Amino acid sequence: MKVHHLNCGTMLPLTGALVCHVLLVEAPGGLVLVDSGFGLSDIAEPGRRLGPSRRLIRPVLRAEETAARQVEALGFRREDVRHIVVTHFDHDHIGGISDFPGAQVHTTAAEVLGAMVSPSRRERSRYRSAQWAHGPKIVEHTPDGEAWRGFAAAKELDAVAPGVVLVSLPGHTRGHACVAVDTGSGWILHAGDAFFHRGTIDGHAPVPRALRAMENLLAYDLKQVRANHARLAELHRRRDEDLTVVNAHDPVLYERARTAR
Repeated sequence: MKVHHLNCGTMLPLTGALVCHVLLVEAPGGLVLVDSGFGLSDIAEPGRRLGPSRRLIRPVLRAEETAARQVEALGFRREDVRHIVVTHFDHDHIGGISDFPGAQVHTTAAEVLGAMVSPSRRERSRYRSAQWAHGPKIVEHTPDGEAWRGFAAAKELDAVAPGVVLVSLPGHTRGHACVAVDTGSGWILHAGDAFFHRGTIDGHAPVPRALRAMENLLAYDLKQVRANHARLAELHRRRDEDLTVVNAHDPVLYERARTAR
């Protein structure tokens, strides 16, 4: 399957420039998005849809960066997007789902519980219900029965496309997940916000203190976040030739993936 790497939301927090790394997969049954970045409605109504935290992450909010506009620029129609698999429900990951109202939105049952059904007080302030007020077709999954690359809780999403796997990795949020995509020549693991900076898993690039502080502040379960860091670092040390690990916001990992041959 051909995979396009899109930046669907430049952000300029004080920690340094960040991206919203989205995958656009040309699957046999139509297009699949992994995450969706910011959407056109976020640009039109940032106060209602993004809330006060927009002042912390400082999104640029350019229409041409939205998944909707980039899908069209590649010669597709928005209706061609049949599925959106989200790593979690933070506003910089699901803002674009309203631009694809016909698509099914896939996530973990735990994330639906924390964001939509029974949020804690902290979760109520974290998520923005305006981003799903259009009534998206939510499909809940419980990745609990299959293993993938050493991760015990994974589920193949055959209804989305062969070779798309949802890997449960809670910590950043209650139901956070990673998404693995088989391109035919190798795998891409989109780790979402399981780690914020490449130095967390490669052990070489220094992680900016302010970015680490932000990551800790946003963690639903900090102990689990740190355990996830260790698991992803171990995966990186294995250096599987057929696996590329990316995340949602590191601009260097995004650029490497976008320009890879």
